[in-house]
Amino acid sequence: MNSRLRHWREAATLLLAAGAPARLPRSPLGPFDYELLLLQRSSRSGFAPSAHVFPGGLVEAADFSADWLGLLPASPQCGLGLVRPPPPGSCRAPLFATDREQLGSPLPGEVAFRICAIRETFEEAGILLLVPGRGPAAGSGPAPPLPAARLPPAAELSEWRRRVQEDPACFLQLCRHLGCVPNIWALQEWSNWLTPVGRTGRGARRYDAAFYLCCLERRPPLTSQDDREVTAFLWSSPPEAIERFKSQEIWFPPPQFYELCRLCNFSSFHELHKFSSDRALEGCERWMPVMLTASDGDIELLPGDELYPEDPDYTGEKKTIMSTDKKVEDVMKEGSVFHRIVIKNINNLAVYVNIQAKYKHINPLMINLGCSDYNSRL
Repeated sequence: MNSRLRHWREAATLLLAAGAPARLPRSPLGPFDYELLLLQRSSRSGFAPSAHVFPGGLVEAADFSADWLGLLPASPQCGLGLVRPPPPGSCRAPLFATDREQLGSPLPGEVAFRICAIRETFEEAGILLLVPGRGPAAGSGPAPPLPAARLPPAAELSEWRRRVQEDPACFLQLCRHLGCVPNIWALQEWSNWLTPVGRTGRGARRYDAAFYLCCLERRPPLTSQDDREVTAFLWSSPPEAIERFKSQEIWFPPPQFYELCRLCNFSSFHELHKFSSDRALEGCERWMPVMLTASDGDIELLPGDELYPEDPDYTGEKKTIMSTDKKVEDVMKEGSVFHRIVIKNINNLAVYVNIQAKYKHINPLMINLGCSDYNSRL
C-alpha cells in the first residue's frame, strides 16, 4: 500500500476462469470450455455503478502485513518467480517497481497485490482461493479447489466473510484458522490499467490496478454476491459475455471489454492456461487510456497508438483536453496505427489494434459492436 500517492489508489483485479463443459454458444466464435466470473456492481457504487466487472478492489495495509511472512514460504518472493527485465526502452510498471521496503513493508508488491485480489474475491463472491499448508500447490495445471474438508460450515464461513469485509486483517486470521495460505502461485500477472483522467471529475476516483489471471480446474462449489458492493454474479464464456453486452443485458467498463476481447483468442481452457503460464514472468506495461472526444463519440487511446501523447497527463494537473470536431469515422479513416477503444455509448464499444503486443502478450480480437468497419485499414 502506497500512502504517498495523491492522484490514484492501488488496486488488484482477478480474471477468474474455471473449466466447464463446452456447450452450444450464443456466439459465432464456437464453443468455449471455460467460464469467467463477472460481478455486477451495486447501482449505488461511486465507480462504474451497475457494471459487470471482474472481482477486485483496493489494496489495504493488511495485504502488506509482515505477518504474512509467517504463513508463506520463506524463499525469495514467497516462491513466486522473478519477472524478467523489460524490453529495451521500456521499464517495469511503477505499481510493481516501487520498493515496498522503503514504504515500510517487507512483503513484495507482487505478493501483496495477489493477496488483495484473493481477499477481494472472497469478500465479493464468497470464493476462497487457498491451498493447505504453506504452499505452493503441487502440479503445474489449473488450480484445484480447496478440499471441502478444509472449509468450515456455511454459517461460520459467512461470519468470516462478514468479518473480513469489516476488517481486511481478518483474512490473515482466517487463513491461519484454516491452516491454509492464499494461492498466490495460481495468479499470473496479466495487465495493468490506470483509470484515465478524462473519465473522472475533480476529486473522483482513480485506480492503478494490477490485473491477474487465475485458471481453476472447475467452478467453485459456491458463488454468492455480498449484496453490498455486488448485487449479482454471472459465470460466462468471454464471447457469451460480449453477446450479452451487445444485447444490452449487461455493460462493461472499457478495460473489462478489452480483456474479454483478448480472452476470445482462447476457446480452449488448456491453451489459455498454457499461454498465461508461459508468459507469467514477462511482466506487463501500464496502460492509462487517454480520451479523445469526437463530435459523435469518444476514442480511448492506448500506448502505441499513433495519436497517443508522447508525454501523457498522468495526474490531470496539466488539464490537457484532446478533442476534435470530426466524427469518429473520419478520425478512424485518417489513421493507420491503432491501439484504441471506440466508444459510441456504454453498450457500443469496439477495439482496434494493429501494433505488435509487448511482453509476449496477445492482442484482443477486434469484435465490432456496431461501429463502422475499419479492418481494411489494419
